[in-house]
Amino acid sequence: MNITGEQLRLYAVTDRTWAADEDALFRQIEAAIDGGASVVQLREKDLDEAAFLAEAERFTALCRRKGAVSIINDSVEIALRSGADGVHLGQEDLEAGSARRALGPDRILGVSAHSVEEALRAQAVGADYLGVGAAFVTGTKADARPISRETIRAVAAAVDIPVVAIGGISRDNILELKNCGLDGAAVVSALFAQPDVRTAAAELRQLCDKIAEED
Repeated sequence: MNITGEQLRLYAVTDRTWAADEDALFRQIEAAIDGGASVVQLREKDLDEAAFLAEAERFTALCRRKGAVSIINDSVEIALRSGADGVHLGQEDLEAGSARRALGPDRILGVSAHSVEEALRAQAVGADYLGVGAAFVTGTKADARPISRETIRAVAAAVDIPVVAIGGISRDNILELKNCGLDGAAVVSALFAQPDVRTAAAELRQLCDKIAEED
């Protein structure tokens, strides 16, 4: 395993919707890390390959300088070429076993899971952590349907690798995920849509510590 549950406590997923330009996005990323996000995933759906690679190289350098883990969404190739710490894949992306072979043993592989079956399959082929959800209704991914608390608990109990919840998580609902066996939470708008990203991250980090506690 290349990443710990503690490292995954607050996992920031970027969205340039709330940034005026790339420089503004990077200021948000730096603020999120300063506030307590220990992992950041660079998520870009509309950039061409050259622009994504250039941004990923800048992103990886920033994360390395700030001591955060750098994850690239969807693209194993961009993760490798940019020198990022790892990649996160959905169920519709490159098969996780193929991704592990391409990444080698030392880079981080995260996989989205919506069921115990998907979770066990990802773990078996070399995933280092799972993102499970959607935890709540989310506007970030229109096709992401919420799964039950029972399913989240079952996934966390079924695997030996860290599990974070993702999807529609905010400071107002995050404590509903307590006692689900989670190691942390991945958030998008709860960070990047906020006027003070650093303060939002600090508040969320405290809440993530609470959901990771066992009663």
